[in-house]
Amino acid sequence: MTYGDQDPLWRLRHALAGVALALLASVLLAALAGRALGDLFGDSYGLRLSIYLALLLYVITGAVLLFMRVAQHETRPLSAARALRWLASLWLWPLLLRTGGPDRR
Repeated sequence: MTYGDQDPLWRLRHALAGVALALLASVLLAALAGRALGDLFGDSYGLRLSIYLALLLYVITGAVLLFMRVAQHETRPLSAARALRWLASLWLWPLLLRTGGPDRR
């Protein structure tokens, strides 16, 4: 038995890396969406900020729920495709939780 087998963070390293990169990208996407939607619906700073914060809360909630649900099954090394899958999962998490979770291949 190696050290990595005993450390729970080491076993979750692929999932942690995937969700961290997806959250970083989601912060930027939420800012862009907040700006675009805010400009579309009223062009005020307060509206843009509210939309951004709502989207950010939505994505963070999805990250926590998905991580709790699928992290133990995430054993393959992180790749660009897997990071994109995490990113899409953070935005589509209600559908994924309703259907049983993202594809774990």
